[in-house]
Amino acid sequence: MQPFKALTAIAVPLLRPNVDTDAIIPSREIKGVSKAGLADGLFAGWRYTEIGGRTPKPDFVLNDPAYTGAAILLGGENFGCGSSREHAVWALAEYGFRAIVAESFSPIFQNNCLRNGVLACSVPMAFIVALAQRAEADPAAHPIHIDLASQTITQGALQEGFSISEEAKVMLIEGLDVIGLTLRRFDEIMDFIATDRQRRPWAYIQ
Repeated sequence: MQPFKALTAIAVPLLRPNVDTDAIIPSREIKGVSKAGLADGLFAGWRYTEIGGRTPKPDFVLNDPAYTGAAILLGGENFGCGSSREHAVWALAEYGFRAIVAESFSPIFQNNCLRNGVLACSVPMAFIVALAQRAEADPAAHPIHIDLASQTITQGALQEGFSISEEAKVMLIEGLDVIGLTLRRFDEIMDFIATDRQRRPWAYIQ
């Protein structure tokens, strides 16, 4: 996975509560098991004028040229609720989002973000609204800076901290998936196996 240490980027405000995974990537847009090819279907029901089509709705935020190249998504309460489909995170990541800042998340969705190198962090809604207001006025002039080491989100004079577990922080900073995280303790694992083989030889196939 691509490591996440710090990010300065344009932010897209999508402050709707209860944005579910079927809105993030409708099931009709999932045509395979690959992580690739999902970005076009991101928010398809809101982004395009017809079901299954590709005619942009001019009033949907992702279709606004001012947010081209955005890598941060601002959300509301309970972002990523609904089904546990990991495709929702795959679509967001392929589109270019590296971080989602929302008031709260579905735990499964937040966990899926972590395992795909996307930071999903919770901060007070009042702070998100303040970020969004400045971003809407001029997205390029008001980028947001996220520093994972200090666990802070900054936009001009605005700043807020966020919480993250030490394990999740390590995974993101070092670009590790759960297998990579386990392999950091490879020597300890091999020492345990060697000791256990002596204690319980009958448990091992010769």
